[in-house]
Amino acid sequence: MTHTPDIQRPDHRLVEALREIGTATISGELRNLGIRNAAITGPRALTTGRISAGPALTLQFMPMREDQFGSAEYDDPEKQLHRHVLYHAQKGDMVVVDARGDMDSGIFGEMMLTYFAGLGGEGVVIDGCIRDSAKARDLGIGLWVRGVTPNFHAQTNIFPFAVNVPIACADTFVVPGDIVVADDDGAVVVPAAMAEQVIEVGSRHAEWEGFSRLRLSQGGDLRKYYPLRDDAEAEYLIWKTRGGS
Repeated sequence: MTHTPDIQRPDHRLVEALREIGTATISGELRNLGIRNAAITGPRALTTGRISAGPALTLQFMPMREDQFGSAEYDDPEKQLHRHVLYHAQKGDMVVVDARGDMDSGIFGEMMLTYFAGLGGEGVVIDGCIRDSAKARDLGIGLWVRGVTPNFHAQTNIFPFAVNVPIACADTFVVPGDIVVADDDGAVVVPAAMAEQVIEVGSRHAEWEGFSRLRLSQGGDLRKYYPLRDDAEAEYLIWKTRGGS
C-alpha cells in the first residue's frame, strides 16, 4: 500500500473563478482546448443545489486480496489508508476516490466525513458509495457518489491501496492537485496547468451566454443568439459596455 506526500495547491482565485464558470462550460471549453472528456461519469450529486470546487486529494482502491488487507488494519486503525487521505485535508480541498464503481462498500461514513467537514473540506467525489448518508447530507460538504450502502469501506470486494497518486476515477484521469469542480451536472477535472486558460475562455463564454439567455427569454431568434452569431456581436458588445443591461 502506498502513501505519498501532500499535494501542491493552486491559487485560491483560480478555484473560485472556475466555481463561477460551472461544469458544463468547463467541460465544453476543455474539449475545445484538447481535453476530450474531463467529466467524471457515474457519481451524482447527493447534495443537490451545491457547487463545490477545490484541489484534488486522491484515494485509490484495489480489488480485495486478503494478504494485502486483513485483520491488522482493524487492530491498528492507522493502517487504514482511507483515513490518511483525510489527514492531508485542508480548507477548500476535494477528495476524489477511485472505488472501482463498487456498490457494496461505503468508502466513508458519518464520522470520517464529520472530520473532513470540520477541517473545512469542500466535498468528495467517489466512484462508489458512502454510508450514513442521511447524516452525511447535513454536514455542509458536497457529496457526489454512485450510491449508498450500510457496509463499511472494505467489507466486500475492495480495499484502500494508495493516497495522493494519479487515479482513474470512473475512468477519468485525476492527478493530485488537479482542480475539481462539481455541481448538479456532475464533476469535471481541470488540469492545474490549464486553469488560467480555461478561466479566460470560460469566462467569456459564460458572459455571452448571459446575454444570449436574456435575448432568448425575450423571444429572440435561437439561430442568432445561440451560439452568438456574427451579426449579434455588436449588440452583445453594447450590452456588455452598459454593464449587462
